[in-house]
Amino acid sequence: MKKIAVPVKPDFTIDDHFGHCAYYGIYQLESNVLISKTLIPSVGGCGCKSGIASTLAAEGVQLMLAGGIGAGAVEVLRNNGIDVIRGCTGHADELIEKYLKGELQDDGVNCAHHHDHHH
Repeated sequence: MKKIAVPVKPDFTIDDHFGHCAYYGIYQLESNVLISKTLIPSVGGCGCKSGIASTLAAEGVQLMLAGGIGAGAVEVLRNNGIDVIRGCTGHADELIEKYLKGELQDDGVNCAHHHDHHH
């Protein structure tokens, strides 16, 4: 079983910034088949200091599909055993399908404006 999280808006479109999303969509897969998807509310604030990484890890999440995300948040997620694929856009359901087909690749880009959220 694998669980994948995606920072989303209420309609499951990906939110452009991991730490400031409204929700996290949690997709549970078994043998590359979607078993369930749920929404959990975001705690808000900075993704690297909010505690969301430990919450997601406790939920069993192993992978984050993110749009914009700061280096600190990537590090905190990885320290909690959650891999990150950055640069994702579109609807979360479509991202999961692309992931299952092996079509998603990390773009290696961290959010350049992340430091602005710490003031």
